[in-house]
Amino acid sequence: MTATRYRADQVGSFLRPKALLEARDSASPDQLRPIEDKAILEVIQHQKDLGFKIFSDGELRRATFMSDFNEAVDGVASGDAVARQWSGQTAGNLGVATGKISAKNRLTKHEMDFMKEHSPGDIKMTLPSANQFPAILFKKGLTDAFYKDFSEFLWDCVPIIQAECKALADEGAAYIQLDAPRYSYYIDPKWRQYVKDEMGMDPDQALDEAIRADNACLEGITGREGITTCIHLCRGNNRSQWYASGGYDPIAEKLFNELNVDAFSLEYEDERSGNFEPLRFVPKGKVVVLGLVSTKLPAMEDQDALVKRIEEASKHVALEDLTISPQCGFASMAEGNLITPEEQWKKMQLVADTAKRVWGTT
Repeated sequence: MTATRYRADQVGSFLRPKALLEARDSASPDQLRPIEDKAILEVIQHQKDLGFKIFSDGELRRATFMSDFNEAVDGVASGDAVARQWSGQTAGNLGVATGKISAKNRLTKHEMDFMKEHSPGDIKMTLPSANQFPAILFKKGLTDAFYKDFSEFLWDCVPIIQAECKALADEGAAYIQLDAPRYSYYIDPKWRQYVKDEMGMDPDQALDEAIRADNACLEGITGREGITTCIHLCRGNNRSQWYASGGYDPIAEKLFNELNVDAFSLEYEDERSGNFEPLRFVPKGKVVVLGLVSTKLPAMEDQDALVKRIEEASKHVALEDLTISPQCGFASMAEGNLITPEEQWKKMQLVADTAKRVWGTT
């Protein structure tokens, strides 16, 4: 089947209102839920007013883009397994694996139930790629008491994401996106060396395994009628920071041809992401979501420049198979990027207006 083209797309997360951030520090779960509900309804309304046809809850119930996983499994505790040097200050505390990983709850059922009741259109649900967790949660001297290596750990994470993808598909999610920052490890020479030295893995073999893991999570879902599957590739998005650089060239041919998704959501907001030439490897009929609008910087992009960049990308991928979005979410972490809510929605307006100008629709 042909995947739906949502010409104006978004990566998933939106800035949390101040009241919601404050409530997280003091409110009980029963007190917090109506505050979350109100904020999500406002986010949905904003998307509707701008003409979007695909709707996210903004990940407003999450502490981070991956926290649903941490909360749904046994074997993960608060802490930091890997301290990465970002473009600004060091950021971490995404959790650490303290035992065998096993599911205890669904990840997103509470989010999906609310969206099914309130979304005015197709629902987009985001999940962290299983590949996220070995690189982030595996702490040497602790996790290796339970897992012999990163690979064994990964394949305990896969069935959990796989089951969640299937549940979301069965529940009517029109768009299931795996957020996959770890692919940047195979793009940036610094991180390729990290994979060798710190993880003890050959980067090319690790890339092969990463693709197998994501394919397993989406097995039987990509190609189902009425569902679009997508992978979002990220180079870091914490408080307007980044941690990896490089174009898609080292992974493009393998990733675009072997990863079984309908769409590739690609960061292209600045020179750190390289040029469009690697898109020549994208198979005909696959969708490329061009992340041309920065969620990190408040400065507004020029629409004429965005249109020109879409035209440049169309030299490698048919215009029919292109869409536009911000380069990442606005709040991969609850604290959000260093822009204002007003700037966020102006950027979303720009995405919608550019889509209408190029394709005549959102």
